Amino acid sequence: MSQQWTSRVGHILAAAGSAIGIGAIWKFSYVAANNGGGAFLVVFLLFSFIIGLAVLLAENILGSSTHAEAVNAFKKMMGRNWVIIGVIGVFSSWCIYSFYSVVGGWTIGYTIMAATGELNITDSSELTGIFTRFISDPLWPILAHLVFAGLTCFVVLAGVQRGLEKAVKIMMPLLFIIMIILIIVGISLPGSSEGLKLFLYPDFSKLTPQGVLDALGLAFFSLSIGLGIHITYSAYLADNKTIANSSMWVVILSCLVCVLAGLMIFPALTAAGLEPNAGPGLTFMTMPVYFANLPGGNILAVTFFVLLLMAALTSAISLLEHIVAYVQMRFQWTRRRAGLVVTASIMLMGIPVSLSFGPMSDVTLGGKTLFDLLDYLTSNILMPLFGIAMCLIFGWSRRANAVIPDNITGAKRQCLLLVWRYIGPICIGIILVHGLIGLKNKKRASYLRSSLTNYPRCLDT
Repeated sequence: MSQQWTSRVGHILAAAGSAIGIGAIWKFSYVAANNGGGAFLVVFLLFSFIIGLAVLLAENILGSSTHAEAVNAFKKMMGRNWVIIGVIGVFSSWCIYSFYSVVGGWTIGYTIMAATGELNITDSSELTGIFTRFISDPLWPILAHLVFAGLTCFVVLAGVQRGLEKAVKIMMPLLFIIMIILIIVGISLPGSSEGLKLFLYPDFSKLTPQGVLDALGLAFFSLSIGLGIHITYSAYLADNKTIANSSMWVVILSCLVCVLAGLMIFPALTAAGLEPNAGPGLTFMTMPVYFANLPGGNILAVTFFVLLLMAALTSAISLLEHIVAYVQMRFQWTRRRAGLVVTASIMLMGIPVSLSFGPMSDVTLGGKTLFDLLDYLTSNILMPLFGIAMCLIFGWSRRANAVIPDNITGAKRQCLLLVWRYIGPICIGIILVHGLIGLKNKKRASYLRSSLTNYPRCLDT
């Protein structure tokens, strides 16, 4: 790869930015609170630092040893027969970005509405109506989607050093600062201690089998593994000597944001006497009510939606960069041409995706709208398949084992092989089987008909 990160910190922040998405804010705390709080947190951390770290490290080793984007990385290491795995990762990224950009557009729209005072409303039912009308409108969500895709393209076209690295070095620290400010505001309110207890106190009697499965799914999806993004990002490294430590830092930062999101949301909502929920219902309906009841609530609301926008942008940048890197190599195009062509395709695909919430909501395939279908295909089938393939390659292939960094030896190496060979494929396989069973039993309700709490799993990234 012709481009490189200027520093290890740049790579870590970019990789963490890819992992830290909207799902960390609008799902984690809710699921944790309903599954024993601290008990769920313990299980989530175990899955993250065992399975998540192992798969992330495998992607990073593959990229840093071949210095190629995902498709060519598999070709260089494993031969032509394994190229399909890289193609699956790139295709999944394109599908996810096509609807992620639509949701990113929502954050732009709501940032503007918060700034103009349109969300200064204490009636949650009225806010529900505002949100439903906004996402089903045939014009404004599409315009917001186009703006979001344009912003992402602007960063990627600037290159790795002047674009990606520069952007994440600004947005990631700012993201943490905003979260800490909102946490301080929330825990300073009377009654917030109950929310802290609900989120952090470990009650294993409330941890259900479904809760364990949710923890496994969150650990997998919240790290942006299963797409090949980290293969592309690590290909921009000069060497792989520090890849293990960098991978660990990415997992730490990703988990930290999940915990901070819980500390930001639950004490605040409990103190305000509001019922916490998950998904868009939390971010676009419940949180505005909370801010509307606070002095200076407009400013805090704008700050919150800027936080969501940055979380969405850092993930979208990684998705686009991953796709552009492949298109550049495949067609021998310049970064500018590849970026513009890919962005144009995303902009076009995002239009029917956005309309699937409004005029095209009745257009379904297998009972799923286009939005739901893209989510299901990627999160329940393609991403788990990619993750299983990564585990099997690094667990059993001599070629892959030969490029494991020399500083990963002894017990560390044996533990990784254990996860790659057995634990990882089994656990990720459970995600795959659960998704397929869910389709067979038709238990996955549509996005809107489930009161906007059954959001895309891919948005956990």
